[in-house]
Amino acid sequence: MTRRDVMLAAGTLTAGLTMADIEPTAAAAAQPAPPRQLPDKSSFLAGEGVYLDSGSQHPISIGARAAVDTYLSKRMLDPAAAHYDLPDDGVREKFAHLVNADPDDIAYVQSTTAGEQMVLRGLGLPHSNANGSGGHIVTDTLHFFGSLPLYEEMQRHGVEVTWVEPKDGRILLADLKQAIRKDTRLVALSLVSTINGFQHDLKAVCDLAHAHGALVYADIIHAAGCVPVDLKGSGVDFAACASYKWLMGDFGLGFIYGTKAARALLTRTEYGYYGMSAFKPHVYPFDPPGDMIADYAYADTAEGTFAHGTHAHTVIAQLDHSLDYILGMGVPAIQAHAQDLINRLKRELPKLGYSLMTPPEATTPLVTCAYENAREKLGPKLAAAKIKMTVSANRFRVTPSVFNDHTDIDRVLAALGHA
Repeated sequence: MTRRDVMLAAGTLTAGLTMADIEPTAAAAAQPAPPRQLPDKSSFLAGEGVYLDSGSQHPISIGARAAVDTYLSKRMLDPAAAHYDLPDDGVREKFAHLVNADPDDIAYVQSTTAGEQMVLRGLGLPHSNANGSGGHIVTDTLHFFGSLPLYEEMQRHGVEVTWVEPKDGRILLADLKQAIRKDTRLVALSLVSTINGFQHDLKAVCDLAHAHGALVYADIIHAAGCVPVDLKGSGVDFAACASYKWLMGDFGLGFIYGTKAARALLTRTEYGYYGMSAFKPHVYPFDPPGDMIADYAYADTAEGTFAHGTHAHTVIAQLDHSLDYILGMGVPAIQAHAQDLINRLKRELPKLGYSLMTPPEATTPLVTCAYENAREKLGPKLAAAKIKMTVSANRFRVTPSVFNDHTDIDRVLAALGHA
């Protein structure tokens, strides 16, 4: 596969043009790219239907596909891609910039759930003390639904879990304050709820938890890339996310964050070559003698704490482009564009008889309605209209992104009709 093949596959090379026709001159390459306008349909493949499900899986952009193709060309030993080097550390640094974190506090992780469970294991949860208690955790029922069984399992193994329930679609800080105790080890939450788009005041939660000696873990998969995230400023101890939603990446790779102070409180449970800062074996030919099989040390970074083995290289290549796209566009601009569409849905859906679960003040790119038998009643209508969005048993969710516009909102409102 040549560079021309890569661009043809990505749909970026017009028939009849040669690479020379589109190669930028040195002067042109030095000029900053013009700012993209939203909606940005040109960066994504257009189809007949309407895609309003980016909160489940964000479409892969044309540029990200080309980046993956370049990486695969290198793996195929194509001489045209011999110059390519995987931007392993560079992608971690771009993500750190996106969420205002030190790169040394960021490590790759397979998924959000994997990161959350690393934190629990490192804290020794569940565990038993002299009183027979397995510890105390506070979480809420707007947390990721895949984490609800995790904390129920913690309960089964002796951990006391306090569940904070929403009021009018919101988790109130006052209710969290009442739930957190002096023996609370961890407060676990989703910064933005996948259920209804509610967003915690993360700094306020962290201030409250830290005042009681508790740590805070935040699932940021529905926040990073679509709403401003300031991990340093919030004071959160741990956070994790995968990349296939608002980071415009793919499955199998994400990020875990842990401050140096919080990492120091963990018991090491992860042992991986990629976390090592030094390795000197004593068992191979010509090795120096030693008392151990090998001398080794782990880096004093998040990679040193959490890293295992190899990462999903294709996703790193993809994220190298996607994170540039998000940073170049600017999260505030992405958020404002989505809010223009979301606010219209918040106005129009109740007029059609649908009951909003999303708080009116939420500024996340997500609107959810409760609707009994939604999948049965709405699924066929949406399929006939070629609209893809999340439809659950008794609710539906619309999550527009950078390529959606008001025509898409027109179509989904028409397809839903009156409740």
